[in-house]
Amino acid sequence: MSRSGDQRKVRYAVVGAGNLAQVAILPAFENATENSELVALITGDEDKREALGARHGIELIGDYEDYETILESGEVDAVYIALPNNLHREYTERAARSGVHVLCEKPMAIGVEDCEAMIKATEAAKVRLMIAYRLHFEEANLRAVAIAQSGEIGEVRVFSSVFTQQVRADDIRTHSELGGGVLYDMGPYCVNAARTLFRAEPEEVYAYALKGRDERSRDVDETTMAVMRFPGDRIAQFVVSQGLAGTSAYRIVGTKGDLRVEPAYGYTEALVHHLTVGDESTETSFERRDQFGPQIVYFSQCILEGKEPEPSGHEGLADVRVFEAILRSAETGRPVKLPPFERSQRPSMVQEIHKPAIEPPEPVKAPSPSM
Repeated sequence: MSRSGDQRKVRYAVVGAGNLAQVAILPAFENATENSELVALITGDEDKREALGARHGIELIGDYEDYETILESGEVDAVYIALPNNLHREYTERAARSGVHVLCEKPMAIGVEDCEAMIKATEAAKVRLMIAYRLHFEEANLRAVAIAQSGEIGEVRVFSSVFTQQVRADDIRTHSELGGGVLYDMGPYCVNAARTLFRAEPEEVYAYALKGRDERSRDVDETTMAVMRFPGDRIAQFVVSQGLAGTSAYRIVGTKGDLRVEPAYGYTEALVHHLTVGDESTETSFERRDQFGPQIVYFSQCILEGKEPEPSGHEGLADVRVFEAILRSAETGRPVKLPPFERSQRPSMVQEIHKPAIEPPEPVKAPSPSM
């Protein structure tokens, strides 16, 4: 699989060179050298191609028009898609047609139909598809799952989360044609956390979606609030916003105690558990680490060993179907029932991979989304 003759390394092309790709994804390959190799970069900006190619020692560089040429060169085994949400389906299907495995950023796509098409295309081509749920490999998140399942805080019946930031004007998250809006950007963390912690799928949702008061949000949802009813009389609720001060937290409440994780979702700081059982409270901090290298290592393991990734396309679809129901509820002002959906795979501590933090480099023509 490798030009160097090492048959145990998967060769990657990163597609897209926005802020996340530059400060987190590209540097993460330094922490994945045991089975992964960064060999190609595809971006539409010539300045980015030149600067990032030199920074990371990438020789195979091209514009989006060169996508198939690079994929069919024999030099690439997998792509990491870090493009706007509306392009995830197209670039996944094109990779599958070229026989190349796909690691795609979340949300998987902007609709259930697109998700199903991505699954169908990769299955038909017999290539692996994984959605980049980085917290499925992160210790703080996985230990929260273990606590929820252990009975330490009793029967867990409530999940509550707030995840907000101030998004800069004209960021891709403010453009509906690019799949923008806060639900598809920040909602995946809350919905996925609730599904993971309850280890179940929601049966009904009720939601509100609010447009912004300034020009930043244009025609997308700036703030969305949703309540999800799960089997066993369990309730999850969350608020996400791209027009409020930055917060990142979730809390699970059981019959004997509760666990608050705050910060909860980020990759630039330590994540912290605040656990209360009865009258006793403890705080546990999980040091900042690279959350992107582990998912690259894991996906390469799946490719090399021929196994289905845990956060597969079906996991991405599971979230997107909930997003569609939330938006439908917000539009109609009525609760929306979800049909049954089975998931046999759930993340657990066995997936934890610890890689040291990497200091993010200065991005090239790719400012942070946050103000």
